[in-house]
Amino acid sequence: MDLHKELPAAVDTEALLALADTHHARPARPLGLQEAAGHLVKVYALEAPGRTVSAQEAEAGLRIAARHLELGPLRGSLGLAVLIVHAGGDGDYVLVHSWIEGDMADLAIFAGPVGEPDALRPGRAGLSPCVWEAAVLAHERDAYSRHVLDGTGSLTDRLTAWGADTVTGDVR
Repeated sequence: MDLHKELPAAVDTEALLALADTHHARPARPLGLQEAAGHLVKVYALEAPGRTVSAQEAEAGLRIAARHLELGPLRGSLGLAVLIVHAGGDGDYVLVHSWIEGDMADLAIFAGPVGEPDALRPGRAGLSPCVWEAAVLAHERDAYSRHVLDGTGSLTDRLTAWGADTVTGDVR
């Protein structure tokens, strides 16, 4: 197929170009390592223009993560997780990503209205991270592989290195 002559029917040219016109960077801020439900959790704030993640919203995200991670043993959890508290343009999101047995990961996405952390509910089936959340998770996949799986030294040294390897600044 020559893409310069024709595109497949499902390619929505107008919608893709509209997204490209409005695409922008979003700041990601590491909020440190926390413990939740016996897991070591690396926490991030991700913020749409004009939005911020407050300390209260980060704490609410950690509470949601703890409730989800309580099921970790049933999911094959290895005890390491990443939490993204996203003050989005169209609502608030909490993503809980944990490493599980067999080189796999578990992901839960909670979504809800702006500024109402108690109203966040599990996202619909099939919901995946947005482009900004996926950028943070891509970094985290690499940090986990680099420091924990391929690292050297004691497990404590590897986890310390993993915890320090964060995304800071704008993600696209």
